[in-house]
Amino acid sequence: MNATTTEARPPSRLLTLAEPGRAMGELASFYALRPLLSMLPRGDGHGVLVLPGFMASDYSTAPLRSLLSDLGYDAVGWNLGRNVRVDNARIDAMVACVEGLHARTGGKISIVGWSLGGVFARELAKMAPEKVRDVITLGSPISDDRNHTNATLLFEYLNGKEPEPMQGGNFRALAEAPPVPTTSILTRTDGIVHWRGSVQSGDHDKCENIEVHASHCGLGVNPAAVYAVADRLAQAEDAWKPFRPTGLASLFFPRRTLA
Repeated sequence: MNATTTEARPPSRLLTLAEPGRAMGELASFYALRPLLSMLPRGDGHGVLVLPGFMASDYSTAPLRSLLSDLGYDAVGWNLGRNVRVDNARIDAMVACVEGLHARTGGKISIVGWSLGGVFARELAKMAPEKVRDVITLGSPISDDRNHTNATLLFEYLNGKEPEPMQGGNFRALAEAPPVPTTSILTRTDGIVHWRGSVQSGDHDKCENIEVHASHCGLGVNPAAVYAVADRLAQAEDAWKPFRPTGLASLFFPRRTLA
C-alpha cells in the first residue's frame, strides 16, 4: 500500500522529545554487542558509500562504517561535511563519490543512507544504476510529501521550498524506487520522520520494507537495524532475496503489514 494514501503528518511530540535518550541507549547497545555484531555475515569486499542524515556528518556514521569495514567491505563516508545544503554542487559532489568508489573498487557499489542521506542514495542510484548494486535507507523521508517529517521548516529555511536540484527537474519523484534492489528500514517509533513516510511501495520485485524497534537518531547504530543492513549487503550480486530473519534474530523484527 502506498504510504501517501493516508494524510501525511509528522511524528508525535512525545516521540520527538524521547529521541535523544533512546538514541543514546541504542548507541550503548551497539557497543555492548559489538563483539557479536562482528560475527555477522562477511562481505565480499565491494564498496559501500554511507551517507549521513540532515544536519549530520560522517561522524554520525563512523560506528556503522567501522563495523562494515570489519566485516570485509570497503566502507567509506562522503567526506562532504555536514548534510545541510541541497544544491547542484552538492549533488555533483555525491555523484563524484559514487563514481570514485566504483572506479577504485572495480565493481558496483552499495549505498546506505540515513534519513536525508537515504533520499540522496535513492536518487544517486536512479542517476547511475549501472554503478549501484543496491540501496539501503534508514528512516528516510522517501514520500513526496514533506509533511511526514517535523524537520520540514528547518529544511526549507536552509534550502527553500524548491531546492536547486528540483528547479532543474530532479528530485520530483522521491517515492519512486530506483531500478536496483532497494530496502527501506523504518521504525514506527521514529520521532523525526513519520514511519508512513518511509514505506516504499512495490515499484518492482526487489523493493522491501523492514521494520525495527528504534528511534530515528539511533537507527544507524540500532543492533537490529545493523543486523538487517549487514544481511542485505552480504547477498551476492544479482542474487537478491527478500529479508527473512532466522532464529533468535526474528524476535527483533515485527512481522505486520505496513499500511
